[in-house]
Amino acid sequence: MPPSTKKSKISAADFASLYEGFNAPVSRFDCGRKCAPLNDGEPVCCSTQNAVPVVHKAEWALLKTRTDLWSKFKPYDYSTRMIVEELTSDCMAIHCKGARHCERDNRTIACRGFPFFPYLTRQKQFVGIGTYWVFQDRCWMMSNLEVVDRTFVEEFITAYEALFVKDKDEFDTYVDYSATARRVYSRWKREIPLLGRKGELLIVTPSTGEIRPGKPRDFPKMEPFNSEKNYKQAIKDAGGEYPKDGLRPS
Repeated sequence: MPPSTKKSKISAADFASLYEGFNAPVSRFDCGRKCAPLNDGEPVCCSTQNAVPVVHKAEWALLKTRTDLWSKFKPYDYSTRMIVEELTSDCMAIHCKGARHCERDNRTIACRGFPFFPYLTRQKQFVGIGTYWVFQDRCWMMSNLEVVDRTFVEEFITAYEALFVKDKDEFDTYVDYSATARRVYSRWKREIPLLGRKGELLIVTPSTGEIRPGKPRDFPKMEPFNSEKNYKQAIKDAGGEYPKDGLRPS
């Protein structure tokens, strides 16, 4: 979750309320089993080697009263030092004990929503959820949007709408982030994949912002998830173990 650039007024109690309404899994399948072999056995979203969780200090205040799962993140290289140094006074970086110790009720909002972010149009309309494109080569889910459950999408939308009411700065952050998405995809000469507010597939033409209904063929799978051969080779290159029982319900 990209940090806000302004001081937040949201409280720990507000985050407790958000947690209550945002518990649905992304899918009925354990998608972590698909990316973990490429990431030293850990799901990509559960490793600070890939993504450093950034939270509001109000959310951190809540977590400290509920669990010892989380602790302050300590930068380990130039890139992570820059992440921490660029945070505003409202935010902080944290990390958890790892996927094997996960407490689902004590996941952050960013964890619950990964790999998605609220997508807003140029007119600032919250029309659906986009994917954090920097993870497209490591996150299996981003190449298989058709397995995302509608309940997850609806809870995501509801949670972020409530967050935006409490924190206008967070809304502005995602207005800017959505604009960044349009610029990035324009440079790539690719359309933006979205899931609409009811979980339907949508396609955005980044140069104009136009949105149209999408079909599975409009969502090309990214390497190494574009073929079983490439996937197996990527696992071999990473020194991982192929999940022989495939993708199974979580």
